[in-house]
Amino acid sequence: MKVLVAGGSGFVGKALQKVRPDWVYISSKDYDLTNEYQARGMIRDHRHLDAVIHLAGKVGGVKDNQTKQAEYIHQNLMINTNLIHEAYKEGVPRVLSSLSTCAFPDEVQAYPFDEDDLHLGPPARSNLSYGYAKRVLKVMSDAYREQYGLNYSTFTPSNLYGPYDNFDLESSHFVAAMVRKFYEAKEGETIEFWGTGRPMRQQLFVDDLAKIIPKLLELHNSSIPLIVAPSENLSIKEMIEMCNNFVGKHNSVKFNGALDGQQRKDGSNKALLDLIGRFEFTPFATGAEATYRWYGENE
Repeated sequence: MKVLVAGGSGFVGKALQKVRPDWVYISSKDYDLTNEYQARGMIRDHRHLDAVIHLAGKVGGVKDNQTKQAEYIHQNLMINTNLIHEAYKEGVPRVLSSLSTCAFPDEVQAYPFDEDDLHLGPPARSNLSYGYAKRVLKVMSDAYREQYGLNYSTFTPSNLYGPYDNFDLESSHFVAAMVRKFYEAKEGETIEFWGTGRPMRQQLFVDDLAKIIPKLLELHNSSIPLIVAPSENLSIKEMIEMCNNFVGKHNSVKFNGALDGQQRKDGSNKALLDLIGRFEFTPFATGAEATYRWYGENE
């Protein structure tokens, strides 16, 4: 298959390149997908595509999401709209797009939630724009599937972390920020974190997702927004304690009580494992330590 990966220079794309180096990887330096003409050019310049894997988008942590809601909804809606529509117009039969568990409701009646819960309430206020943009991507994929008979499907990874992540403290996700803070901290120094430490998260090691995506391209041929997440669900405080243990600097920790974000957003991986079979997810302590070591070697 001739496969193009949009968003191929991001940290998911970099991990995927190790698994499928034969695919074509495109970054925002090559084409600005918020521009329909450049999106069209991307598809036309790589003719006879069998599939597009859509990983492109504006992403960031809870603080960046909350303070830049307009940027998040505008840029992501434009990217998604242009990529899906231009792929359709140029005859690409298969698009596999990445959503986010941020698209799911802020609260559901029972956890872990499953794919049927997607539209049962609004996303969390802290990432409302990003969450709705991802939810619209799912609706759009379904619409093109139903009206034009195209195999456009979506998957929903939980929080991602790993090598090549964004480690900027102002815009990064939690694990990347945690890794950098512990790396830069002096022996015994107190490290401050956002929130209370109580929210719980499923953290998905990026190399695991990279191994799963080719399986989804082959097997995930339905409108289900398939949840890709490990069963392990830890509190922010538990993750910090794990990191503190393997770093070994004996740092103390305090929480500032601000911007806790969503309290829970853990999803069921039952549908995923029913589709792809048994999969051994990387335990968080193992993946976080590997990310810490990588950051130390590459910062």
